[in-house]
Amino acid sequence: MKIAVIGGGSTYTPELFEGLLQRQAELGLTDVVLEDIDADRLGPVAGFCRRMADAAGSPVRVTDTLDLDDALEGAAFVVTQIRVGGQRARHRDETVPMRHGCIGQETTGAGGFAKAVRTIPVLLDIAQHVRRHAPGAWVINFANPSGIVTEALLRLGGVPAIGLCNIPTEMRMEAAKALGAPPESVELDYFGLNHLGWIRGMRVGGVDVFEHVLAAFTGEGGPANIPQIDVGADVVAAMRAIPTWYLRYYYSTEAVLQELAGQPKTRAEVVMDLEDRLFAIYRDPTQHDKPALLGERGGSFYSRAAIDVMAGLLSPIPRIEIVNTLNQGAIPGIPDDASVEIPAELSAHGVRPLPQETVPEEMFGLMRQVKAYERLTIEAATSRSRHKALAALIANPLVRTAEKSRAILADIIANGDFDPVD
Repeated sequence: MKIAVIGGGSTYTPELFEGLLQRQAELGLTDVVLEDIDADRLGPVAGFCRRMADAAGSPVRVTDTLDLDDALEGAAFVVTQIRVGGQRARHRDETVPMRHGCIGQETTGAGGFAKAVRTIPVLLDIAQHVRRHAPGAWVINFANPSGIVTEALLRLGGVPAIGLCNIPTEMRMEAAKALGAPPESVELDYFGLNHLGWIRGMRVGGVDVFEHVLAAFTGEGGPANIPQIDVGADVVAAMRAIPTWYLRYYYSTEAVLQELAGQPKTRAEVVMDLEDRLFAIYRDPTQHDKPALLGERGGSFYSRAAIDVMAGLLSPIPRIEIVNTLNQGAIPGIPDDASVEIPAELSAHGVRPLPQETVPEEMFGLMRQVKAYERLTIEAATSRSRHKALAALIANPLVRTAEKSRAILADIIANGDFDPVD
């Protein structure tokens, strides 16, 4: 089996490749092709991955190419992990909104909008190439903002696709560690949108342990080492749900704004420095072990999330994984053709989103507003409409006002991140 990794020059790639090596027999893996538009990044990463394979005694063949069609030819899975505009564009996504008193972040708020309108046209073009050169291949999308991009692929790309985020996997792994349970025994009742998710139930080996876990967040006991969410115990108690990390941007907006304003460097600048150091390791012909420094780059359990999904899609027996997929009635009140992040059954027969309980009003209102923003963003990206772009920013809960939306959009256009035709 062949896997094509689009954006193979990413510093994340050795993390993904380590997981592929560990589970190569399960996947029937024979070939991994790394594709990128930047030869200076692709070469060192591909060379490092080849050394990883040699050191492991693996027969998996690692090749690299600048030709997208060559990479896709005959692939069973296509992993998309591109970053259109690189870290310099991310720096703009983080700084432009801050100049207007809004959260500056690459996947949420106005920064997420700018990244989405840059990325969606490129991913839809890649989808055209997938249809021609790897018909039937599954696209496993990590390109952020994953939920918006995945919805565009599913509605407009004409390819089978799943969007992935490492956060649900990380939450499950951390919960397992805190509870002293095997990760495969932990089941999360998880629902929401990408980077807008909640946990409202947890089982270990089929036994409901959520009250015990919830107590850790509300100051009433529970496992002491459960990961903390910085929105306040009273919020968790009021909702009777554990919000995932990105909810802090919505629940603690002013505090996060102050935090971001006080940082000496943007996350993009920090990552640029990390990448320089990582590429020095990747270029060293004596190195073949995944560097510990990669842990500072983020993306914990990235490879596990990707390979669990691939294994599920190859399995004759359905497996449940938390993914970004079309709603198809799973969450009442959300459009059927909207992407949601929920548990789904994966098998060789495809993806079946699992029906969810009715979402409480205090969460549903935010979900519906963010989903309206996401769908307007897809319209803006595909039609290049200034009016849709402005409407999307106004609908975004982290921007909201017409004045800020207008000013931010003008900056995004001036920076070349969006080129409207109207």
